Amino acid sequence: MRLGMLTACLPQWSLERIAGWATDNGYEALEVAVWPGTGGRDFEAAHLPVADFGPQQVDETKALFERHGLELSAFAYYENNLHPDLRRREEIRTHLKHAIDAAQALGVPHVGTFIGRDWTRSVADNLAEGQRVLPELVDYAGERGVKLIVENCVMEGWHPDGYPGNLAYSPELWEWMFSLGFYLNWDPSHLTWIGIDPVETIAPHIDRIVHAQAKDVELDPVARNRYGFFGKVDKGDNPFDMGWWRYRVPGLGQVDWPKVVDRLYEHGFTGTLSVEHEDPVWGGDDERITQGLRIAQRTLRPLIVG
Repeated sequence: MRLGMLTACLPQWSLERIAGWATDNGYEALEVAVWPGTGGRDFEAAHLPVADFGPQQVDETKALFERHGLELSAFAYYENNLHPDLRRREEIRTHLKHAIDAAQALGVPHVGTFIGRDWTRSVADNLAEGQRVLPELVDYAGERGVKLIVENCVMEGWHPDGYPGNLAYSPELWEWMFSLGFYLNWDPSHLTWIGIDPVETIAPHIDRIVHAQAKDVELDPVARNRYGFFGKVDKGDNPFDMGWWRYRVPGLGQVDWPKVVDRLYEHGFTGTLSVEHEDPVWGGDDERITQGLRIAQRTLRPLIVG
């Protein structure tokens, strides 16, 4: 198992700068954000130009990772592959294929994405649509030696009423997407707030957990008594503000990291555990973000066999 980090928390930094910082601070791998450009969400970042990725970019990227002694564990392009706007869906599909092509050129084994959801239609209709349109993406990746990995994020902010916007949030839905050929970028934080014990999901699905994200979550039961499980009705200008929980860096929330890492080891996980920093306490500027990453590293490093 390797300790990595997702680069999206530092959208204004160059990949060279992130790689140097990561090496100096005890990280072994990078999960590289490859959105087309920084956008409206904090976690969008463009750290490699995968839409225009020629031989020069391949050579420069390989040299960068060799120079810093890091592994490139995955590309990250988490977008809605079932978007209701078909033109937007095609843009996402096209860029995801660019990411897959760049991954093939670099020998990167995984490209991360979301299943997504058409929020104007029922879950049943979305599953039928997914079975129709998603296998072509899986085949495109497979032909190039790349696995598509889906993070089990609920993406409640994508739905106008705060319901799941990414149909990969539960083991029941994982089994559906596995049948289409997807793999899992397993994240315990999302499971925790929706009431699923993350540790109990590892053993039954370990053959499909090829990459994992390390993000924690802090629950506020008192606030939940006011808003209910589905969160605030009035979320202001932040559709992801549920009001009774928030993401934290590992060690500052409810996730039992010693048990999580031990169970991953027990069942043979040999991939990257990648810190995904979306902690509002340790956010807002580069100094606080990097301090949050140091807290995560200090929490997880003692648990990972060197």
